[in-house]
Amino acid sequence: MDWPNELGTLILTARNPTESGDAIRCAASILRAGGLVAFPTETVYGLGADALNAKAVAGIFAAKGRPVDNPLIVHIAEASQMESLAQNIPPEAYLLADKFWPGPLTLVLESRPAVPPETTGGLHSVALRVPDHPAALALLKEAAVPVAAPSANLSGTPSPTSARHVLDDLAGRIDAVLDGGPSGVGVESTVLDIRNGQPLLLRPGGVTPEEIAFILGRECPQAYWQENMSEPPPSPGLKYGHYAPKAPLYLVRGQPGAVLDRVRELRDYFQTRGDKVGLLLSRESAGDIVSEYVEILGDRKDAGELAANLYAALRRFDQQNVDVIIAEGYGEEGMGLALMNRLIKAAGSRVIDVE
Repeated sequence: MDWPNELGTLILTARNPTESGDAIRCAASILRAGGLVAFPTETVYGLGADALNAKAVAGIFAAKGRPVDNPLIVHIAEASQMESLAQNIPPEAYLLADKFWPGPLTLVLESRPAVPPETTGGLHSVALRVPDHPAALALLKEAAVPVAAPSANLSGTPSPTSARHVLDDLAGRIDAVLDGGPSGVGVESTVLDIRNGQPLLLRPGGVTPEEIAFILGRECPQAYWQENMSEPPPSPGLKYGHYAPKAPLYLVRGQPGAVLDRVRELRDYFQTRGDKVGLLLSRESAGDIVSEYVEILGDRKDAGELAANLYAALRRFDQQNVDVIIAEGYGEEGMGLALMNRLIKAAGSRVIDVE
């Protein structure tokens, strides 16, 4: 089939599962041959390569401009494939896989020697998950290889939640993108170190610590990490800057009324300098403030909706060439933890706490 392309990157349409066989087969053949294919998951689009092919995996880092010590998540079609990639798997891993796979939970386990260091970031662990997206699962089954896949964007930029986002960043750098429509969760998977049976949250995401604790019957503490630590990061999203738009983003945290007052003050300050200011707000706050460039993420009490819309909103600000972005903060309960993790990463040192 003669597929359309953008700068040589094939655009394979897989939005209708019953009519996507040719697209899935084409994408799978590219993966088996050592190529790079971006594909949809329920979280964000991933940039995939055969996880056991070191040369193919190295291509991911080159295409993204990603630091080579940043480990990758390996996507598999079903939980039974864990045992070919990981060893000394604790019972807790099977409990979590049974509950949350397919789904936005990544389990960090002790790796088998067959997994190359290019995939693990030089660690003795491997990160595994089964994605909850029909096109992704069809691709994994057809390719019949485990697929290493970080987010399909240039390193450090907002993750892609559509095929268009992928092409904006990677057209001409990868072999193909499998277009399965927009992602639903909108932020990356939860990464959980479960090697010793005790859960340790490395990155918050689509499965909350509360849900994990309920299944295991014990607390799920969050790992502590600083940029200046010498040892390699045990998970994506820890050591390096992530999720940032082109313009500097200021995150304002606190009670909603005080936050909105500070947002107005900052907006006025930057506008007097002649800056084009973007506001990243909840639906409630957007009703109380007038500004030319506003992105509404959703209802303040629905962290899932807010998170799902975050990356697309940041990319629209990039397209509008705003000079600065001011975002309001939210509570960190449930999905709010993942949402605030991404906003804090995007803001870097520009986090403002108000009374």
